[in-house]
Parts: sequence; C-alpha cells; structure tokens
Amino acid sequence: MRRRLTVWVLGVIFCGIFAAPVRADLSSRISHIVNRPSQRNVVFGINIVKASSGGSVYSLNGGRAMPPASNMKIVVTAAALKYLGADWWYETRVGLCGDSLVVIGSGDPLLGDRATDARYGRAPDWIFADIAAALKRAGQTSVTGIVLDTGVFDDELVHPNWPVEQLNKWYACEVCGINYNDNCVDITVRNKGGVIDVSVEPKTGFLNIINNVSATERKKGAVGAYRTSSLNTVVLKGRCRRQQGPFSVAIERPAAFFGYLLAERLAEKGITVAGAIVERPVRDGEVVATLSTYRTSVADCIRRSNKNSLGLAAEALFKTIAACRGGDGRGGSWRGGRKAVSEYLESVGVKSDKLFLDDGSGLSRENRLTAEAITAVFLDVYNGPHRRLYMDSLARGGVDGTIAKYFNNEKYKGRIIGKTGYIKGVKSFSGYASADNGDYIFSVLTENANGKTRKAINDIVEAIIDEGSS
Repeated sequence: MRRRLTVWVLGVIFCGIFAAPVRADLSSRISHIVNRPSQRNVVFGINIVKASSGGSVYSLNGGRAMPPASNMKIVVTAAALKYLGADWWYETRVGLCGDSLVVIGSGDPLLGDRATDARYGRAPDWIFADIAAALKRAGQTSVTGIVLDTGVFDDELVHPNWPVEQLNKWYACEVCGINYNDNCVDITVRNKGGVIDVSVEPKTGFLNIINNVSATERKKGAVGAYRTSSLNTVVLKGRCRRQQGPFSVAIERPAAFFGYLLAERLAEKGITVAGAIVERPVRDGEVVATLSTYRTSVADCIRRSNKNSLGLAAEALFKTIAACRGGDGRGGSWRGGRKAVSEYLESVGVKSDKLFLDDGSGLSRENRLTAEAITAVFLDVYNGPHRRLYMDSLARGGVDGTIAKYFNNEKYKGRIIGKTGYIKGVKSFSGYASADNGDYIFSVLTENANGKTRKAINDIVEAIIDEGSS
C-alpha cells in the first residue's frame, strides 16, 4: 500500500515538473512578441484558457476593457444562438392586400446577399423573378402600389456612433427591416478609349451617379464614391486608366431600394406597378394573402457575420434578439440589443460593470470588452449544444474567411479558427487553436495598433500551437 502511494505521489510531482516548462515557455514567447520594438506603444489584452477545463494558461491585461472592433460579433452571434436557437429562421412574407403588393420584412440581412445566393446556386435578383412568377400564378398583371412593412426594427437606420465619413462603405450600411444586396450597389468604372463608362449592379435608377472621373493613360488609377446632401446622389471622383472596381457603395433607405428594384423588375416581366412605393406597417384589419415566403437560417447569418465579418448580419441579429425578446417581434433596436446581449454575458459569468456594448458589429469605438469576457463566451459555446455549428461559422486559418491568407504553414493550417477585428488603431483576434494536447481558447485585443501588430497577434496564436504540440 505504501509503495503504491509513493509511486502515485512521484507521478504527480513528475507531471508537475513536466508541465511547468510548457506554460513557462509560452509565457516567455508571448513576452518576447509583445515587447518587440515595433510593438512598444501597443497595449495588449490577452487571455488563453484550456478548452477542456476552462483553466487559465496565460493572461496579460485579460480583465482590461478595450475596443474589440469586429470581435464584438463573437458575443452577438453567440447570444443570437442562445436566444433564437439553431433552428430559427428569418421569414420575409410577400402577399396581396387587395391589388396592393405587400412586403413584410423580417430584418433578414441576407436577402439578395450575393455570397449566400451563390452558395445555394441562386441567380442574382432571383427573388424578383420569383415574386413576378407568383403574381402571374395569382392572375395579377398589375399591382396598385407596393407597401413595405419594416416594423420588425425601429426607424434608427444609422448608429449614432458610427464614423460619418465611412457611412458610404459596405461595412457601415444602414440597418433596416427590409435589406437587400447588403444594402449596397457595386460600381465599376472603365476607361473606354478616353471615355469613362460607369456601370452599377444591380442595375437600377434608384441611385443618381454624378461622374467626375477623369481618363488617364499614364498615371495610376483610383476612384472614390462620395455622398452628397441629396438622398442617394453619389459623386465619383478620381482617375481611371483601365478599370476601377467593382467596389461596393452603401445606399440610403434600404427598404425603398428593395421596393424600387422590385417595381423595375416587375415591369421587365410585364407586370405594371401603378401607384406609390410606401414604407408603412400593415394596418389592423388589413388582410394580406401570402404569395410567397423567403427564409434565411440563423446559421447562415452567423456564418456571414463571423467568417466574412459582414457587419449587416451582426447588426440585424443584434436588433432581432431585441425584437424577439420584446415579446411582439417588432421594434428591434440597438438599445434593446444592448440589454439582451448584456444579459447573455452575465449568464456566462461576465460582469458587465467593466464593459460597454454599443452596436453589434464593433464599428462603434464606444464598445468595450475584455479578453476574459470573449474567452468566457467561447467557453460557453464550446460546452454547449451548438459547438459544431458555431465553430464552423468562424474563419479557418489558411482555408477561408478573413484568415484565409494567414497560417498557411502545414503546422497551423486548419488548426486555428476565429474572428478578426479591425478599426483604426485597434486590431483583435479571438478563437480556438487545436494543438496536439488539446484545444485552447484565446483572445487577443490591442490598442494603439500599427502595421506590424497583426503579425504579432498571429505569432502569439502560433505559439499556442507550438507549445501545445511540443
């Protein structure tokens, strides 16, 4: 009996001696990385835990609240999965109320999203052809106006803390109860023998473009799109040598954009639209006979948010959680989203007194998260019923998404999944690293980031694989 006890104790001591250098080596490597001369003024917030136990492996300023940039999407998508469930769907309903065509929005952020349509083999603008076919089956060759019900969300389309100068960018598009084509148009500028040609997809008269681009034969081309004080009037400026674009430009009033495109495409199919395009709720007593319903899974929205960092998907989920938890499925707002996501964080043991949630995508600089909070969310997902769905939604190093170009070495390829983040002066990366001795959860947030900070962050994550596989 005494002999067995002695062997067991020696085994514990041996394991302790063996494990200690691994953690010490990781700490030493990370210290070397964050203290590089190029990172002297960068503030790092790092937390690393073992996924199987949640035990701490390494922390540096792990409890410091910092802007997460797009790592905000991690918290929002995890909360959406928790509150909405893996089997939840957005449903956009199209029907007739008398002779009026009615579209009841659900806040679906992927309606007409080119990447999602391509994934499912759907042609661009397929939804308009489908609506036209449904009208013809119902014997309708004309409609008296189009009613757009966007009441699932509130009327605040633009977050007040988003940078005004970036509101024409795809990642800062408006958020509406009816969204289409990521609420953007794609503009291509071509120099055709000294004549500047501008094309827009989807083709529409909704946007007024003023072409001030100059043709050039020698100088490098560059073209920018600038909003004006007139609604949906965009000025193109710069030079074009051969071709610039396509590049995405965010439009104003997304529901009207959808309605205008619908009217244009119906006319092309021989269906007359007489009357106005009106954005208003369906009134009490109005009966809408459904023609067709268009559905998008929450899983697809989480995937586009996390793997490709589509801000519209995250913001729509943020407001959708609020609408659904509000009871009547209407009026989803940023304020309601903040309340719901804060409750989720508290449910996974994260105290909200150090944090501030402002939007869903992380574009607002007012957001504050800690590396500890993000790893707590990932740990909750890891131990939950939807681990595989969520992990599949993240970008995979050397394979796809926002980290396809990183971690291409065979030692790391496919073993690191996560979510990147970037706004001016802020870079972040959080996720899972699969080493030989198990899975690790990590979060790296930075402030005062510079052009070499992304490399430093990636080196930290590679060190986790190295030390866990040695």
